[in-house]
Amino acid sequence: MAIALRYAARSDVGLVRSTNQDSGYAGPHLLVVADGMGGHAGGDVASSLAVGELASLDGESHGSDDAAEHLHHALEAANEQLRRRVADEPELSGMGTTVTAVLRAGSRLVLAHIGDSRGYLLRDGRLTQLTRDHSYVQSLIDEGRISAEEAERHPQRSVIMRVLTGRDEDTADVSVREARPGDRYLLCSDGLSGVVSAETLEQTLAAGEAPDATCERLVELALRGGGPDNVSCVVADVVEIGGGPPPSTTPQVVGAAAFHRPRRSSASGTPAARAAALRAADDDDQEDDDPGAGAHVDEARRRRVRRRWIAGPLLLVVLLAAGAWGGWRWSQQQYFVGVDGSRVAVFQGLTQDIGPVSTSHVLERTDVAVDDLPRTYAALVTGRISASGLDDARETVENLQEIAADCRAAAQEPTASPTAGPTSTTTPTTTTAAALAAATSAPGAPTTTGTPGATPTGEAPAEDCGGVG
Repeated sequence: MAIALRYAARSDVGLVRSTNQDSGYAGPHLLVVADGMGGHAGGDVASSLAVGELASLDGESHGSDDAAEHLHHALEAANEQLRRRVADEPELSGMGTTVTAVLRAGSRLVLAHIGDSRGYLLRDGRLTQLTRDHSYVQSLIDEGRISAEEAERHPQRSVIMRVLTGRDEDTADVSVREARPGDRYLLCSDGLSGVVSAETLEQTLAAGEAPDATCERLVELALRGGGPDNVSCVVADVVEIGGGPPPSTTPQVVGAAAFHRPRRSSASGTPAARAAALRAADDDDQEDDDPGAGAHVDEARRRRVRRRWIAGPLLLVVLLAAGAWGGWRWSQQQYFVGVDGSRVAVFQGLTQDIGPVSTSHVLERTDVAVDDLPRTYAALVTGRISASGLDDARETVENLQEIAADCRAAAQEPTASPTAGPTSTTTPTTTTAAALAAATSAPGAPTTTGTPGATPTGEAPAEDCGGVG
């Protein structure tokens, strides 16, 4: 029985981060999710290097006996690439990346894992986590010191014990498993697994939608949960060949890896370089084929020099004008959600102004008052929430409208009668309190992932609904 993978990959910057440091890859033989870390020290570079090194494994079918060895060597090569890059660019010191990868070898799948990105298997409607987080809180769970529920709220839940950083001790766990038609695999960064519950992941994966629609739905769930981190996922179904049209074999690259490309030491083999060499040779041939042209060679060369002196500045002006126009056009394709006066609005342009020059303008005003939002969300809006497009910005506004409505409902709950005592107040109704809690207690929503600090949990008191004041 021959099998294949039907796959899809998606990545989103989230609602808090300004850059995407995740990278993802999905191909006929290889699936990868890498979550870079290091902030400005190069988390996006680290995840891109890892995916770029592993992607070479997708070009051929591997035997089940040597697939694990190939994957292990590819991870070692990725680690060496990180070491060399830091040596060449010391400012990248401190960068690293998680890696969760699956390499198909016939009817077997080899799983490699390092860090806290995760791999899941949905088989017969039941979701199983295949990887173990290399994190501090996981070690506490293994020792029996805290429960899994307590780990979700632990202030050091973002501390990772093992990732690829270029050190020799950065080794991954590697295992082999049998693939069955009907199996569905999920690889994801903690921007998804840290926000969306395992029960919801199971329900979404078991809903029967195609891998691309399932990926879209998973990213949407993470964003609705607050989107505190980059969100990346790969969904792959194991299918039997011959039961229908063959699945696509076109790889999908998402996140930082879609923008970073390996640096080349030489461009001598490129078409542009060959064309330049031919032009130079042609110029030489034209001079050599005319024996009587000697008297005119110097004058011809002088004319070429004069043309270059004239053309150079003109070309520079044209390039600068084209660059300015292109930069302006690009800025007008950017959107974010911010504050206009006292209300939430959708802006077109860049989130950052250039000195006194504003680089954005209000595109759509809303009736959502900042004072109606919980303080944490009001602070996010005041700091400007980046969007991947206009539709994404509008969806963020819709979520904020729901949150504001819950806050207003909570604020309107009647207080207890004075006879109940000077400090007694009634508890908001279950429906309102639950809705408000869902809006404000999504894991990591009020804080930036990676920064130690407790996340608000439980029911949100009505006094949280007071804007940024």
